[in-house]
Amino acid sequence: MTQGWLEQGVAWLRPLGLNYAFVLDAGERAAFGRGLWVTLQLCLVSIPVSLLFGVLIAAGLTSGRAWLARPLSAFVELTRNTPTLVQLYCAFLVLNMLISQKLEGGNPVTPFMWVVLVVALHKAVFHAEALRAGIEAVPGVTLEAARSLAFSRGEILLRVQLPLACRFALPALVNNLVDLVKMTAIASAIAVGDVTYESIMIWSQRDNVLELLLLILLYFGLLTWLVSLAGRWLEDRLRMPGYGQ
Repeated sequence: MTQGWLEQGVAWLRPLGLNYAFVLDAGERAAFGRGLWVTLQLCLVSIPVSLLFGVLIAAGLTSGRAWLARPLSAFVELTRNTPTLVQLYCAFLVLNMLISQKLEGGNPVTPFMWVVLVVALHKAVFHAEALRAGIEAVPGVTLEAARSLAFSRGEILLRVQLPLACRFALPALVNNLVDLVKMTAIASAIAVGDVTYESIMIWSQRDNVLELLLLILLYFGLLTWLVSLAGRWLEDRLRMPGYGQ
């Protein structure tokens, strides 16, 4: 029955000049489905990893310790001022090779993991800058009140500054995560089987570039819309009385 629906859909789209005959081939249909799943996995893994790195970098930047803040500042400048694709090539073609040589071929870091690491770190520096602005926006009287309760520097950061900073920085963080979802498309550059790579493999045989690009655009549009929707929900739920009203 599913095959019949697919055939009807392909026949209905053909007069519009769209050739989706690849969905009638079980192998190509399965490959495209795997690509959709791999892209979703990249997003689901990269988002929390990038947020974790962002919090750690922001904490280091605002720690007041020069030996920690200065190297992190240099890392932020280097990362956000160089293309993500170049960073991925440097990581996969250079660092990956060095690790393989050191471990004599037993490299545990897969191409998928390299994409997650590079994309997460690239967006983490933007998260960190947004969180740093939020941390510095916490009123001084709030910090004095926390110190009067004998909170340590770490407790102030974790229990006072970060919760408030996340609320202040949430719109910027959501914008960064939307960009992260789109950025996962660079995985195809090192042959990770995401939706872009699998589409390239299909259209190289069928010459249906337009049709597959439309599907890729719709899929990424859906993913970014879901991230934006979750962000708006969080903004409404975490909005503090007296701020932004």
